[in-house]
Amino acid sequence: MATIDIYNQKGEKVDGVEFDDRVFSIEPNIHVMHEVCRAHMAAQRQGTHQTKTRGQVSGGGSKPWRQKGTGRARQGSIRAPHWRGGGVVWGPHPRSYAFKVPKKVVNLAMRSALSAKLADDELVIVDSFDFDAPKTKDAIAITKALGIDGKRITLVIGEEDINTWLSFRNIPGVRIITERESNCYDFIDNGKLVFTLASIKYIEGVLA
Repeated sequence: MATIDIYNQKGEKVDGVEFDDRVFSIEPNIHVMHEVCRAHMAAQRQGTHQTKTRGQVSGGGSKPWRQKGTGRARQGSIRAPHWRGGGVVWGPHPRSYAFKVPKKVVNLAMRSALSAKLADDELVIVDSFDFDAPKTKDAIAITKALGIDGKRITLVIGEEDINTWLSFRNIPGVRIITERESNCYDFIDNGKLVFTLASIKYIEGVLA
């Protein structure tokens, strides 16, 4: 079992908890992590790009000049692709870039990301965040106490931790997600990955 230190809001070590080796002590599968992150980023693309074909641009209803006798090349429309202001050939049109990845592969990627973060000493677990009311000043003090201020942080909290979300949301470089939104990309794309104890237990239960 992997033993991970647990800290409080003051940055003091308060406990050490054992976690499942199947989640936190595996050999990271780089290829699977890359594939899952690529799928995640592809799904974020809006795909709303659009160009007009020669049938969609305005104008060009009649031949620009007669077929024969002018000495110029024959032309059927001033909106053909080789004309200025004409249609676009093989241009982009609205589509979805998303592609599916098997659930087992997604879970393996998340386990790999957590194992890599733990091995690189970039995983921080806080027993809980206790905010009586939303206060960004207190949240900044917590990051300094934990020694993670100034770093790009992904903070994983429970859905009920509203005051925590409101306190951390205005700090530059901090991304906040709930435990149910957890994904491989957000686990990797940071300098420090911070969990509450309840959220890391939830993730372990899902991935173990």
